[in-house]
Amino acid sequence: MKRFFWLFALIQATLGLRVFARMARTSGGHRIEAAPSPATPEQIVVIVPVLNEIDRLGPCLRSLQHQSTPPLFTIVVDGGSIDGTERLIRQMMADDPRIVLVDAAPVPDGVNGKAYGLARGLEAAGRKGDWVLTIDADVRLQPNAIASIVGFARQAGIRALSVATSQRIEDPLLAALHPAMLTTLVYRFGIPGRASIRVDEVQANGQCFLVDRQLLAQVGGFGNIQRSISEDVTLARSIAASGEAVGFYEAGGLVEVEMYTSAGEAWRNWPRSLPVQDRFSGWKGHLGLAECLMVQAAPLWLFVLSLVFSGSRSRFTQIQAAMLIGRLGVLAGTARAYPDRPPLYWLSPVLDLPVAVEIVRQSRRRTHRWRGRTIDVGEKK
Repeated sequence: MKRFFWLFALIQATLGLRVFARMARTSGGHRIEAAPSPATPEQIVVIVPVLNEIDRLGPCLRSLQHQSTPPLFTIVVDGGSIDGTERLIRQMMADDPRIVLVDAAPVPDGVNGKAYGLARGLEAAGRKGDWVLTIDADVRLQPNAIASIVGFARQAGIRALSVATSQRIEDPLLAALHPAMLTTLVYRFGIPGRASIRVDEVQANGQCFLVDRQLLAQVGGFGNIQRSISEDVTLARSIAASGEAVGFYEAGGLVEVEMYTSAGEAWRNWPRSLPVQDRFSGWKGHLGLAECLMVQAAPLWLFVLSLVFSGSRSRFTQIQAAMLIGRLGVLAGTARAYPDRPPLYWLSPVLDLPVAVEIVRQSRRRTHRWRGRTIDVGEKK
């Protein structure tokens, strides 16, 4: 038994060195700042895929209407809403001719409805626009957000990037659960702030994803990601595989989102995509899940057990303590992603273990249920 624990500690320490070296390498990156100029000459087409978003879509579209660089048009793709979302869109279309409604229902069986909607939206856009910006219905943009994002991409010479959005959380339990989930991405991919052409290093967030229109066409548009449960990451990896760098950056309060309203909603929905397993993953994807489980999730509980049974002088206890200190440092770092965070945010490491176990469990599934539909993960190999 003693040999087992030391073998575990050796593997854990090796993975820990990988994780914290990755964080050190990706620290000190760039952020998208508010644009000093009010507008950009490029034409931007915005695509917003929706399904039963009547409670969240209105503020999203209004924030797009008030941009210093207004979109050429905003294509709202409805995947078959039954809650009055279509009526809301048509009401806003009456006051703003730049809003376009595309009816994407019925979504074919077995595909990712969001990716299918993006493909239909891009089809409706035709060849118009220099950039395509995909936005989720729960996103809220500051008036200079689009100008800032496009201006940053132009200045950095990047043709594809996404934003690590600021997270709005009101539910106290969600304040503990959401950061535990978000941190699994930090442990596997590092800290936002850079662009990469390495497929295994690319990060992406489909809540706010900007891509050059011609580049998007070169990688097949959104047609090649419809069997992926993590369509945003798969798109970013497809772009990186073509030789183009993909960026992932924080943007302060320029882009905010309220992903979920409760811990239960987050638990039911987010873990299905957090494994980010697709045709590009390979063995490194599985290694990343091991890093979450052994370096992020296990140390807290192993430290407590080892402290009780072996004491503070035990090497095993000290290894767990070092891992735990690293986790608390990450907790302090990710705090900036949560404005007005409830106090339970600081207890999120307690939920790391159940979160990691659930993500590993979800990574083994080939079909997922989301909003009453079954998605067949044909991307996974």
